[in-house]
Amino acid sequence: MQHKRPTLDDVAQVAGFSRATVSRVINGNSRVAEEVREQVRRAVEQLGYRPDPVARALARGHGDVVELIVVDDEPTCFGTNPYYGRVVAGIVEGLRHSEAQMRVHVVGLAEASRLLDRVAHSASVGAILVNVPPALAADFHAVCPRVVSMGRTAEPVPSIVPDNTTGAYEAVRLLHRNGRKRIAAVPGPAHISDAVDRRAGYLAAIHDAGLEPITGEGGEFNRETGAATTRQLLAEHPDLDALFVACDLMASGALQVLAAAGRRVPEDVAVIAFDDSLIAACTTPPLTSVRQPVEEMAAAATRALLAGEVGAGWHGTFPTSLTVRRSSG
Repeated sequence: MQHKRPTLDDVAQVAGFSRATVSRVINGNSRVAEEVREQVRRAVEQLGYRPDPVARALARGHGDVVELIVVDDEPTCFGTNPYYGRVVAGIVEGLRHSEAQMRVHVVGLAEASRLLDRVAHSASVGAILVNVPPALAADFHAVCPRVVSMGRTAEPVPSIVPDNTTGAYEAVRLLHRNGRKRIAAVPGPAHISDAVDRRAGYLAAIHDAGLEPITGEGGEFNRETGAATTRQLLAEHPDLDALFVACDLMASGALQVLAAAGRRVPEDVAVIAFDDSLIAACTTPPLTSVRQPVEEMAAAATRALLAGEVGAGWHGTFPTSLTVRRSSG
């Protein structure tokens, strides 16, 4: 990260006016008293403040901006992973009664640091982060504290999460109540906190049921990983009778492998996933899935940014629920 340069908030503090007033002066609003304008100009010169040209153009034409930053090495991720679309829908809902706009950035990990640095220095309302590694999220927060991560990340970065552990626990308990004894987990990526917490919920439920944990190697939240891990589990544990899968997209791959192996769902192998996205209702058979309220979480994060309520350590947790369909038996 570059050395922190002066922000609009810094100018407002030195000038003794609100951020909105300073923004009006810098953007040439004529309805500002000359003495106010002069005091702001002196603060700008004292601090050496230089407005970001892109942010300034947006401020002049479209009001404030909420930045959505997604780190994903798959260029077509918005077309293949419904989670991102749900985040966008939530942000749009959160902006409904404001004049603010949303700007979307999708970047691969190799270029993420550069993009995050630029946005951190130019953000107006603030930013919502998705899949941003903890170290990069912490660097961003050090420059721009007006940020919320979708998913737990480095302290003290504000975050908003579903109750992953309880959701996974209840999913495995349902499988056990339905008579399943060999319940395997298809885990998500070990570097993402949501996946870590879902694995913890799985292990807690397995322990409470007195069963043996069976876990695959896991990997990314995608169909290919779900398929590969399910093949691995079937080869190593041919007697498994249920799967808990870390997300719907992975579960779609798992269902394809089970069908190819001649395993009927749910008669031979029951399956429960996590997300309750559109995918869950469209598979064969339809997936029982833990619903995480992505849209509601993104909307809440957006409203908190707009209201200026987000501070260091700010955290929100949303309850999950089970949507039961045919795949769980």
